[in-house]
Amino acid sequence: MNALTALIQYLFQRLAFAVFAVAAVAITVCTVMAALGQWAWIELPLNYDGQPVENAGMYAQIGLTILAVGICFFIPTNRRIMQLETSHRKFALNMDDITRAYGAVHAADRGDVFHMSSEFDSVRERLAYLRDHPDLSTLEPALLEVAAQMSHISKELATVYADEKIERARNFLKQRQEEVNLFNSRLDQAKGITSEMKHWLHEVELEESVAAAQLDRLRAEMREIMPDLGIERTVSADEMARDSRVVELPPKAAE
Repeated sequence: MNALTALIQYLFQRLAFAVFAVAAVAITVCTVMAALGQWAWIELPLNYDGQPVENAGMYAQIGLTILAVGICFFIPTNRRIMQLETSHRKFALNMDDITRAYGAVHAADRGDVFHMSSEFDSVRERLAYLRDHPDLSTLEPALLEVAAQMSHISKELATVYADEKIERARNFLKQRQEEVNLFNSRLDQAKGITSEMKHWLHEVELEESVAAAQLDRLRAEMREIMPDLGIERTVSADEMARDSRVVELPPKAAE
């Protein structure tokens, strides 16, 4: 019933404002047009002291117009009062506003803005900060008080995660990251050098094997042409040992 009564009162107040505004505009237009001679003045038979009053309708119309225009200047003030009453009547704690206010005061707490130790002084200090905040000064006092109490409860958390400590931790992690990046760059450089050395060693061994094969082929050719040239061939100890090893090989290996 209270909600229904408030709704009916709200609707009739808005309707009354609309009707009065329209009536004020209409009577003002009628008076202006009558003064310009476009429309006729209102005729009102009025007697005073037994004598008829001339142009009584014109005077009454002008007076009503002045009264309507004057009252129109009070409508915005009345509208603001009604809005204030409505906001107080329908006031409820908005969690978004509380979150915004708590975020602001908690950020200030992490920045070591508050120094009071007792609960009463701590909450009062935070409440004064919220009231002076340019973005939160328009919020309800009860909402600011809740945010201040929440900030007092979480002041230990703000001390642990203070801006100075967080900045120091970030700098430490940044240095560690730089050291890791430097180590990775040196590791990549070492991997490149190792790959280069392995490739170089493989090329050197390949060239040595090619040179040894060419030397063996050259020796074989020289052994073939030496009898034709009438040169006796001298068998070295190494060749004898190699020939003996070849002779001693198993049949499959010899094949």
